[in-house]
Amino acid sequence: MSPEQIIIRCLNCGTKNRIPRERLQDRPACGQCKAPLDEMIIRCLNCGTKNRMPEDRINDRPRCGKCGASLVSCGEQGRPVDVTDATFSKEVIASDCSVLVDCWAPWCGPCRMVAPILDELAQKYAGGVKIAKLNVDENPLIASQYSIQSIPTMLLFRDGKMVNRLVGAMSREEIERRLLEIMKTN
Repeated sequence: MSPEQIIIRCLNCGTKNRIPRERLQDRPACGQCKAPLDEMIIRCLNCGTKNRMPEDRINDRPRCGKCGASLVSCGEQGRPVDVTDATFSKEVIASDCSVLVDCWAPWCGPCRMVAPILDELAQKYAGGVKIAKLNVDENPLIASQYSIQSIPTMLLFRDGKMVNRLVGAMSREEIERRLLEIMKTN
């Protein structure tokens, strides 16, 4: 097998399919049963039903086909949450969902450029990822604990542990890609 190809097992019939990497965005189909190969199975935590869903629909707030429960594990919000030194543990570390913490300051120009992007993403991924905002000027304890030396810095948490750090103003696409990497599914 060449490095430009990957093997994907069909969720429908179990056939192993060899797919060129450049065709992964083309929504490839199984050579045996013609089922799409970009689907994933998410088990409902409420009723246990296995739900088949295309990967590109993970951000559409999927629901279980049997009981209607949400298939992503986070409370509904739709807007960023302000966190402080006092509330950081409860809102971020003990959160039952993945969290992006935006470390910012009111005087920071790049922080003000990133803010509307995060507002948009908080609404789009409500129920999948929590977006939290930490003013580093008013909350020096957490800022020093996570060695925030330049802003904006975005800390990505999953299961209460920091899994990634993004430093500097980034495009909406890059931030969204990183959010999808940490989003918890059932």
